[in-house]
Amino acid sequence: MSLNVNDIEVTTIDGEARKLAAYEPVKLVVNVASKCGLSGQYEKLEELQRQYGPQGFTVLGFPSNQFLQEYSDTSKIKEYCSLTWGVSFPMFEKVKVNGRSQHPLYAELTKTPDANGKAGRVSWNFEKFLIARDGTVTRFRPTTEPDAPEVVAAIEAALAE
Repeated sequence: MSLNVNDIEVTTIDGEARKLAAYEPVKLVVNVASKCGLSGQYEKLEELQRQYGPQGFTVLGFPSNQFLQEYSDTSKIKEYCSLTWGVSFPMFEKVKVNGRSQHPLYAELTKTPDANGKAGRVSWNFEKFLIARDGTVTRFRPTTEPDAPEVVAAIEAALAE
C-alpha cells in the first residue's frame, strides 16, 4: 500500500519541517533548478500560482542539484527565485529526486506514470506532479510547459472536485 503523499514530511527552504498536508489541497510539486535551460518555467509556475492560488492551489518548488544545475547555497537559490522570477510560492530545501538518497516524497511520486504510461525516475529538472484533493497524482514531464493545456485542464479539474 502506498503512503499518502500528504503525510510526508518536507522541509522548507528556511528549515521548517511540515507535512505536505499543510499546503493547499491541490498542489503542483516541481523539482526546480536555477541554472537549467528550463528555468524560464519559473515565470509560468508563478502565473499559475497567482491565477489559481486563491482557489486552493499552490505550486511547491523543490530545488535539486541531481542534474548539476542548482546553486549549492540556499540563500542564492532564494535570491535567484525572488529577484529573477518574483516567486511567491513555497520553496523547499534541496532534495534528491532519484537514487538511493531519494526524498520520500519523490519515492512516492515517481511511482506515478506519465501520459505515455512510463513511471520511474525523474528525467530532468522541472518535472511536474499534480496532487489532487483526494491524493491522486498526475505526472507531466519536464518539457511540458506549466501553462500547457493538459496541465491547466488537470489543475482546473482538481480544483472542481
